[in-house]
Amino acid sequence: MKIREYADREQMMMGVANAVAGDLTSALLQHGEVLMAVPGGTTPGPAFDCLSGVSLEWERVSITLTDERWVPETSPRSNARLVRERLLVDKAAKARFIPFYRDGGKAEDHLAEISTQIDPLLPISVAVLGMGEDMHTASLFPGSAELATALSPEAATVLAVHPDGSEETRVTLSAHVLNGAFGKHLVITGAEKRASLEKARSLRDPMQAPVYAILDGATVHWAA
Repeated sequence: MKIREYADREQMMMGVANAVAGDLTSALLQHGEVLMAVPGGTTPGPAFDCLSGVSLEWERVSITLTDERWVPETSPRSNARLVRERLLVDKAAKARFIPFYRDGGKAEDHLAEISTQIDPLLPISVAVLGMGEDMHTASLFPGSAELATALSPEAATVLAVHPDGSEETRVTLSAHVLNGAFGKHLVITGAEKRASLEKARSLRDPMQAPVYAILDGATVHWAA
C-alpha cells in the first residue's frame, strides 16, 4: 500500500482521475476489453467529472459498481444514477455500463444474472474504492452477518448483504474480486477517515476492518 497526499481535495480528484486513466490506458494495451469498478457516494463525483473527459478507447471499457443499494436509478440513493450522471458522459459515454439493480424481485433473484455479465471480464483492471469511518469498503461492513462469506476466497462474485441488520438490501462485489483488481485506488478525505485507515492497518483483521482486505498493493489517495 502506498499513500498519496494532496494539498487539497480538488488536486486529489485530478490526481485520482489521472491515475485511473493511466491504469486504463495500460490495461487497454494488453487486453481487448477491460473492466473498471467504481463506487457511489459523494466523494468520487469530482473525479468522475475529470475522468469522463479523458480521451481513451472507452468503447472497450466496461464499467460496473463496487456495490449498490437495491433501489431503482430514479432514487437519489442509487450509485448507478451517480455513475450515469457524472462518469458516463462526454468521452466516457461510449463505455458499457453493467448496473446491479434489476426491476422485479429481490436482489437474491438476480445475483446469477449479474455475475454472468461480470465474470467473463474478470479480473478487474481498475477498482476505485471508498471507505467509511467504520472501516467498511464497498458494502463489506464490520459486524454484518454476511461479512465472513464475503471475505472468503471462495465467495461468489456478487453477494446480497444487509448491513447492521437493515431491511435495505445491498449488492456488493466480494472481497477477493475487489482485491484481485490490477489497479486499486482507495479515495478518502478528512482526518477521521485517515485515522480509520491507520486503525485498519494496525488491526490487520478484515473481520474488524473490512477495508484491510483490499489494501495490499493499493494506492490510497488522501486530502484533508
